[in-house]
Amino acid sequence: MERVGCVVAGAGVVGLAIARAFARRGIETLIVDEADTIGTGTSSRNSEVIHAGIYYPKGSLKARLCVEGRNALYAFAEAHGVPHSRCGKLIVATDATQIHALGTIAASARANGVSDLEFLSKLQACQREPELRCTAALFSPSTGIIDSHGLMLAMLGDAQDHGAVISYRTRVASAESIKDGLRIETVDIATGHSFELQASVFINACGLHAPSIASSISGLAPSFVPQPRFAKGNYFSAAGKTPFKHLIYPVPEPGGLGVHLTLDLEGRMRFGPDVEWVESIDYSVDPGRADRFYDEIRKYWPDLATGSLQPAYCGIRPKLSIDGEPVTDFIIQGPATHGIGGLVNLFGIESPGLTASLAIADHVSTMV
Repeated sequence: MERVGCVVAGAGVVGLAIARAFARRGIETLIVDEADTIGTGTSSRNSEVIHAGIYYPKGSLKARLCVEGRNALYAFAEAHGVPHSRCGKLIVATDATQIHALGTIAASARANGVSDLEFLSKLQACQREPELRCTAALFSPSTGIIDSHGLMLAMLGDAQDHGAVISYRTRVASAESIKDGLRIETVDIATGHSFELQASVFINACGLHAPSIASSISGLAPSFVPQPRFAKGNYFSAAGKTPFKHLIYPVPEPGGLGVHLTLDLEGRMRFGPDVEWVESIDYSVDPGRADRFYDEIRKYWPDLATGSLQPAYCGIRPKLSIDGEPVTDFIIQGPATHGIGGLVNLFGIESPGLTASLAIADHVSTMV
C-alpha cells in the first residue's frame, strides 16, 4: 500500500487551494477528482465574484474567511497574473421599504471588518449608473470579479511546482482510520480498478459530494454527516453592450443574494442566480424561468428589453439549510470535532467559498 502525506478529494477551487497549502509546506500531496479536469462543479458555475464580506453573521467562518480570503485572493491574482477587476458593486433598494435593510447590511459589514461601504442617495447612485432605478444604494469598492478557471489553473500550477500530483477520473470509494493516518480506497473510473493508499491527512473537499464521501468513512459517526440540500441557481445572459460599470445587487432574498447583474471580464452582462431547490444534480436551464428574471431585473433596470434574456448556465450550491431554517455557516470538521486523526471534512462550502478559498486552505492546514 503506497503512502502519501496528504490526499485531497476534490479539484474545485477550495480543494486546489488546500492542496497548494499542504504542498507548499513540503508535504507530499495527491489530489483526486472524478472528473477529467479541474473545477467542473460549483467552482466553474458561479458569478465569479470576489465578495467583500458584507452579509455574513458576525463571528461566523463565512464572515472571517471571506474578509481574509478576499485580501489574499487579490494579492494572489496580482502575483500570478490571474485576470480580475476590482469593479465594485451597488446594493440597491428598489423601494422605500428596503432602505432600512441597507442600514442593516451596512451594520453587518462593519461588524465583519468591512469599513469601506458608502451610502448613496438615489441621485448619487444614478449619477454613477444612469440607467439604474433605485431609492438608495450601498457602494462596495472592495467587490470584484475574477476568472475562476484562470484562478484554479494558477493554484494547481503552484501546487504542482511544489510537488503535488493530480489524478483525474479517480473516485474515493471508502476510507478508514488506521494507525498514523487513514487507509483510502480509490477507484479508476475508466478501468474499475481499485487502488489503496495510506495518507497521514485526508481532506474531503468534494463540494456537492462531500456528504456522500463522508458517509463512506468507516468510524465517522453519522451525526457528523449533514443532510445535503441542493439549491440550483440559473443564469441568463443579455446580448448587447452593457450600460453598467459596476455589479448591481438587489437587497438579499431567502436562500441567496437575489437576481443580480454581474459582468464578466469582457464586460458582458449576466443575471442570476435564482433559487430552485432540486433533489439531484442537473445542469440544464429552463428557458421559461426567464419570465421571473424580467420582473426582478426590471425593478432596478426598467429598460431591459423583452426577449433579450437567453439561458446561459447554472450552478448548484451545496446548502445545509432550506427556506425557513436558520442560515448555516461553513462546516469544517477536523479531528478535534469528530475524533478521527488526520481527517478534515468540508460541508456547505457555497458562496463565498471562491473568495474565501485561500483563507479556508490556511484554516484547514492548522487543523491536522
